[in-house]
Amino acid sequence: MKFIDELEKYSELEYETFFREITDDDIINILNKPSINRLDYLALLSPIAENHLEAIARRANQDTMRNFGRVMQLFTPMYIANYCMNQCVYCGFNHENKLRRVKLSMEEIKAEGKLIAQTGLKHVLILTGESQEHSSPDYILQAVENLKEFFTSISIEIYSLQEAEYKRAVEAGVDGMTMFQEVYDADIYKELHLAGPKSDYAFRLDAPERACRAGMRTVNIGALLGLNDWRKEAFLTGVHADYLQRKYSDVEIAVSTPRMRPSVGGFPPRVLVEDMNIVQYITAYRIFMPRSGITLSSRESAKLRNHLVHLGVTKMSAGVTTAVGGHSKGEEVSQFDISDSRSVREMSTMLYSEGYQPIYKDWQAL
Repeated sequence: MKFIDELEKYSELEYETFFREITDDDIINILNKPSINRLDYLALLSPIAENHLEAIARRANQDTMRNFGRVMQLFTPMYIANYCMNQCVYCGFNHENKLRRVKLSMEEIKAEGKLIAQTGLKHVLILTGESQEHSSPDYILQAVENLKEFFTSISIEIYSLQEAEYKRAVEAGVDGMTMFQEVYDADIYKELHLAGPKSDYAFRLDAPERACRAGMRTVNIGALLGLNDWRKEAFLTGVHADYLQRKYSDVEIAVSTPRMRPSVGGFPPRVLVEDMNIVQYITAYRIFMPRSGITLSSRESAKLRNHLVHLGVTKMSAGVTTAVGGHSKGEEVSQFDISDSRSVREMSTMLYSEGYQPIYKDWQAL
């Protein structure tokens, strides 16, 4: 069975009816359970659960302390190419957008990696657009080979690969992958992905599982908040994470909660997602999946990220640029605007002030 079959179980779920039937007592009872199921998680995402956000946050903090302690892993993204064949209407790298397309050489990649490594970080996330011509698997894996000199953990956030290609990546030294489904509603997905390989909903949906089968150590998933009702997308992201973790217990399954930011093309969010919604999502997910990683990126403001340090997040980006070669060449055209521009040192200082230990390295391949 694939996840698309699991997803079908919820295709007829009447979310609004479900939410109307949830009571305050239901939320209180759920919070008193030692562990919760999928529909309990959905209840914690309901509008009425907003009345209990402080209690949900306390429980999320307790579960995080129990399973992770006062630590926060730091990483930074590294964009190496922005050529893309896809027409995703919300993305700055959209094939139809008029921007300068760039692809780093191996020497430029090493220079970028060296600068990032000087901050002390040992975890890096490689990103590209989708172009077999300009950022083929061979090109990406050559980049990985050049970056192994500087980093002990290299993850990829690229286009969907075949299982055999993920196996090649693992053998080359990649230990993590991030793949955002963007939106789990198949009809909305079709509206937003007009052309290109990414328009294949089912192939992208299955990519995290292919990576799990290929032996990837960590797999990070998520939906881009703002493309559809955030409660539905948060729920289905949680269902996806639960499915993967149950089926692949040896893989570290994590989620990200990315919210739409301004980008080239100017596509506005279809649904506004408020800070309180992000807090509710993260804390509810933490209670549902108490041992799962949660990544909060620099899309969010410094104020919100500081607040969420205590409420379930286990991984944050620092010293971020979303431009190709942005660490060594400075900002050019980026995939999207970031909100929190703090450096690695500034993020570490904040974490220490909150009583947390910033982690620059937590993995070493033998």
